[in-house]
Amino acid sequence: MVLAMKSLNRLLHCWILLISLLFVVNGQFPSTLEGPFKPVTVPVNYSIIGQVTSLPVNDNPPLSPEIEFQPQQISLSLSSDLSSVWVSWITGEYQIGDDIEPLDPQSVASVVQYGVYKSGRNNLAAGSSFIYSQQYPNEDPNNYTSGIIHRVLVTGLDPDTMYEYQCGDPSIPAMSEVHYFRTMPSPPKDYPSRVVVVGGLGLTYNTSTTISHMAANHPDLALLVGDLSFADLYCTNGTLCDFQNCSFPQSPLQETYQPRWDHWGRFMQILTATVPTMVIEGDHEIEKQADDLTFTAYNYRFAFPSDESGSTLYYSFNAGGIHFVMLGAYVPYDKSSDQYKWLERDLFNVNRSVTPWLVAAWHPPWYSTYKDHYREAECMRVEMEELLYKHGVDIVFNGHVNAYERSNRVYNYTLDPCGPVHITVGSGGNEMNLTLEHADEPGNCPDPSNTPDRFMGGSCGFNFTSGPAAGNFCWNEQPEYSAYRESSFGYGILEVKNQTHALWMWYRNQDRYSVGTDGIYIVRQPDRCPS
Repeated sequence: MVLAMKSLNRLLHCWILLISLLFVVNGQFPSTLEGPFKPVTVPVNYSIIGQVTSLPVNDNPPLSPEIEFQPQQISLSLSSDLSSVWVSWITGEYQIGDDIEPLDPQSVASVVQYGVYKSGRNNLAAGSSFIYSQQYPNEDPNNYTSGIIHRVLVTGLDPDTMYEYQCGDPSIPAMSEVHYFRTMPSPPKDYPSRVVVVGGLGLTYNTSTTISHMAANHPDLALLVGDLSFADLYCTNGTLCDFQNCSFPQSPLQETYQPRWDHWGRFMQILTATVPTMVIEGDHEIEKQADDLTFTAYNYRFAFPSDESGSTLYYSFNAGGIHFVMLGAYVPYDKSSDQYKWLERDLFNVNRSVTPWLVAAWHPPWYSTYKDHYREAECMRVEMEELLYKHGVDIVFNGHVNAYERSNRVYNYTLDPCGPVHITVGSGGNEMNLTLEHADEPGNCPDPSNTPDRFMGGSCGFNFTSGPAAGNFCWNEQPEYSAYRESSFGYGILEVKNQTHALWMWYRNQDRYSVGTDGIYIVRQPDRCPS
């Protein structure tokens, strides 16, 4: 048995080397101009498949602040203004129960001391503070009230400049350690050197590897495409829920363990305190409350450039010469919805001479070929795909599926040189195992009637009317629009080189942090594909 496993591992190693050789020829990565590419499925490495183990957060003292009201869970995010950055943090401890006295947000100041790196922190910015509560149904005694959440907008920053800062209340004194960050470069010719993209993080040993590898690659910007803390997988007493998701509509419990968010925020600080981090909601962020409120933790714990959209569930921002559009899959998206009307306005106002690259992100993928969540977001695709295509979206990032997949350029399930490249990066660590099965494998194709939108309602499943899969809901082989798929934990990095070329690399946790497995240049053709 041992010899057989060793032989299998050698075979997998040789396969990966072969794939790497196909991707790198004479030191150059292939480009989308050479596509579409023949579909590739990397064989499953069963040595990395096993029980997903959560980190022992309750037994890890370094994750807790050492002094009262010392800032914790520090995070940065971009604003709608290139010269501004949001700084958020939490002071004080959360409380559980009904008979409690919430912390007073006005009792602790919200101050950021900052300055250009090595020039002193002589500038001050002040902000606001608040708390939130998660009220559970069925008179649950474990209702949650957060610590004090602080949010400060730091303004007047120069582009592409390293800053140092501390946050907290200097009068107590209770200030954080000194942290550093770099502002985004000026458009249109400059871009953030590395944008790291990941979804499905959770708080497991796999998450730890993902975050340490991401940080070691020194990104300028992080994009988290939903399913963040997985607090909704836990009951209010902190135990793992018997259901797949305690707060899913079909669960009778409607519970979520909010302290999981605090543990996650402390753990993520190694990245979020130095790298501006932009998030979009996933289904695990819904967390329905007793009064039918949803996304409460998500809305309160993160800062968003949402002035224009009026919503934290969909918004846009610029990072150098890239315009990012973050869309909500769990809020109305039909053509009469506020989100769709905002998206029309936002895309219409994009100036491609200022931000040549247009990148969209949302949680559930439209072009995933895995059995789990197969064509689950079909209604969203039917409503929005034409609008994104018309405006020349270059790349789409998704999560949701616990695996990796990259498409060829595609539009309406047809290979199209002007369609975007769809990339699913949903295996950052999560609290469940990897997705292994594909819908095109024998016996795996779901019935179209069993793929409704569980949250927005309705079903748009239909059989294909043309092509190799005509008359069927699934292909009987890896679809031609799927270029590369692999079940491994990991993340990706986007490096925009200029107005037409961007390098995408997929990094697996089982490899060294500097070794990418799937690499390709995504090339824009504005003359061929005008928007």
